Formats: sequence, structure tokens, C-alpha cells
Amino acid sequence: MKDVYPVFFTKTDDIILVEVPDLGILTEGKDMKNAIDMARDAIELKCVSMEDEKLEIPTPSDITLLDVTKGTFTGEGNTIISLVDIDSIEYRRKIDTRTVRRNVALPSWLNYEAEHAGINVSKVLQEALINVLGVSKTY
Repeated sequence: MKDVYPVFFTKTDDIILVEVPDLGILTEGKDMKNAIDMARDAIELKCVSMEDEKLEIPTPSDITLLDVTKGTFTGEGNTIISLVDIDSIEYRRKIDTRTVRRNVALPSWLNYEAEHAGINVSKVLQEALINVLGVSKTY
């Protein structure tokens, strides 16, 4: 899932406080770049967790309807609202690198040929699935 969420960024003397009101996320960053990275990571993690739990992911709020004076960190510093883009599919590829065992049925003669040719059937199957699905294995 790709989406864009509004995020409150509150600059204090030392750090940037981050709030994602649609998802109840609070985090922080040492500077604005780090705060954006932390917001993106937190949003993607929350969305992936909700997907795994079969929960409905909240639709991002209209940024024009949000009020910075109602944020959690109001009074802690100067707050701005910005948008942060997320890609939960790409995030899942980065964090979910475990291997899953699958049983595959092959004709005996084909298995014989693959074994004698020294072919890694699992690797060939992975490459074929990546090709057929049109996805990238980069992470």
C-alpha cells in the first residue's frame, strides 16, 4: 500500500517531536531529515502490523482540516504539518527476509534432470515468481 499521511513536526531546542494523528504514533528525530525518516518508518511499521492483524488501516486525514494547536506537543515548540509518503510493500520487503518452506510438485524426470545439472530448484522458482509477478527483489 502506498499512501501519504499528514504529520505534525514540533521543533524544540534539542529535537523534533513527531505526531501522526491518524495512527496514534509519537516519535522524535534529532533533526528534520531524521524526524521524517522516523515518521515514515513508524507509519510503515504500524501499517504492516495492521495488515498482518487484518485490521483496517485509517485513511489519511485531509491536511487542511487538521489543527496544529490540538496536537500532543502543542506548547513544546513551533509545530508545522507536512506530508510523509509511505510504501508498506517496500517496507515489508526490507524487514521480512525470512525464508518460507513450500512443497512443490515436480515430475520425477524433471527433478532428476535438475539434480544432475546441479540446479538449485528453490532459486529458479524464486526467480520465476519474481519475473511472473513483475516484482523486484531489491531491498
